[in-house]
Amino acid sequence: MNSEVQERGFTIITGILEKAECEELLSTLGPISGAGRRGLLGTPAVALLANSTRLVKFVELHLQSEPRPVRAVYFDKSSTKNWLVSWHQDLTLALRDRHEVPGFGPWSVKEGIPHVQPPIELLEQMLTIRLHLDDADESNGALRVLPGSHRRGRLSAAQIREFRSQLSEVVCKASAGDALLMRPLLLHASGRSFTPRHRRILHIEYAAFTLPKELQWHEAA
Repeated sequence: MNSEVQERGFTIITGILEKAECEELLSTLGPISGAGRRGLLGTPAVALLANSTRLVKFVELHLQSEPRPVRAVYFDKSSTKNWLVSWHQDLTLALRDRHEVPGFGPWSVKEGIPHVQPPIELLEQMLTIRLHLDDADESNGALRVLPGSHRRGRLSAAQIREFRSQLSEVVCKASAGDALLMRPLLLHASGRSFTPRHRRILHIEYAAFTLPKELQWHEAA
């Protein structure tokens, strides 16, 4: 698994959560009006899970320092709340305030929260766990990835188009309770859902570095 994440940028771990745990999380997270909800490390059940040995033991295999959860987002894609995501890398950190620090930028604001692109070497010290709370496949917008693209650094739009023509995509099919581990720099996308089924994901980002003293995470458990 370690070599798979290193070489391909992702791996799927089956059965991290039991069916009853998925149902309990869905009940705790509740319905949402839009595509997703941010700031979920402030929810005790999510913070407890994000810091649990069950998840952290998988993350620390791929990072050189002790990881900590720094962001949690809940996504709910269905036929009534539907969208597609074009090919991209996850390049930003969600922070409490904006402060100009060498190497950090450009800045942006998403839902009132300052976001910044950090130096590439910090993104390489991060790992994301996507916990599937429903089955996911091509029909309901499962994530698609380009294996190995995370080793190419920060990519321009032209480079993304080039890699799209060079690399074969993989659909990350998963069952409820499975976890997808992925590097933020891995090129990924997702299509629209074509079924009534939900595709609900709890997305948790981990970092194994300390921010400069001027900067603070927007959320951290």
